[in-house]
Amino acid sequence: MYQDLKKLYWWSNMKAIIIEYVGKCFTCSRVKAECQKPSGLLVQPKIPMWKWERITMDFITKLPKTLNGHDTIWVNVDRLRKSTHFIPTRATDSMETLTRLYIKEIVSRHGVPISIISDRDSHFTSRFWKSLQSALGTQLDMSMTYHPKIDGQSERTIQTLEDMLQACVIDFGKGREKHLPLAEVGDVQLIGPEIVHETIEKTVQIFQHLRAARNQQRSYANIRRKPLEFQVGDRVMLKVSPRRVAYKLELPKELSNVYNTFHISNLKKCLSDKSLVIPMKELQLDDKLNFVEEPVEIMDREVKRLKQSHIPIVKVRWNSKRGPVLT
Repeated sequence: MYQDLKKLYWWSNMKAIIIEYVGKCFTCSRVKAECQKPSGLLVQPKIPMWKWERITMDFITKLPKTLNGHDTIWVNVDRLRKSTHFIPTRATDSMETLTRLYIKEIVSRHGVPISIISDRDSHFTSRFWKSLQSALGTQLDMSMTYHPKIDGQSERTIQTLEDMLQACVIDFGKGREKHLPLAEVGDVQLIGPEIVHETIEKTVQIFQHLRAARNQQRSYANIRRKPLEFQVGDRVMLKVSPRRVAYKLELPKELSNVYNTFHISNLKKCLSDKSLVIPMKELQLDDKLNFVEEPVEIMDREVKRLKQSHIPIVKVRWNSKRGPVLT
């Protein structure tokens, strides 16, 4: 627009005013293709200072039942030393039963952890579990949509355990829970001041290696990202189909069934007139904020000819207010 206008007009601060005007154009903000780096720098969980101080936990579900009726494995991983505890459970176990297992297998052996990273499983989001951890002084870092805070520790351990179970399923049969302790990477029982001193030195080395690895990971990840922050009260545009979580939004009543926290990469500063409101009836979304699209009419047809093949291309108009697209 600036290149076109400057051929015929000129006024003071012309380019900056045009940039501001285009930035406030609501239509441009909705349909303009993204050509910038993703917003939001990499945010990493804290490095543990001592073993079993910060842990992750998750469930392996829908397994064949054992002789004791166990069809689930509760995976607990120490984020510092990567030691694990695999606890056989049932999918129908109550939160009280899981709590007793947690106290017996984790707290009694290693003490109360400072933080627990987990997904939003119904067990971990229950009021009883939150109240228990609050009373113990443990911080719950639960992921929201699409696992933003999970650092991959539990997922990688689960994948390894599943591979081991699949490899030994014929030999173990329904008695796999007897062999689960063999798959754990546990701590050696330490006695004597020399061994304790050596353990402290090794823990410091592990901490330093983790910090170096995190710094390298952050530097690589942030090359492809740009920093972006919002203040309370800012108006933003939300990109549908959210993937990660960072900011909590005040959504209209029509979207009350949608979780209201989204990653910064799905948000964009809204510079248009504050009085502008989009009627929700114009947007057809499902419970995960995905567009519900259906073809309305075929607008054009053509055939793309290649050296050894022909590709039919149909231009279709959809009902999602996004305009014609090629499919």
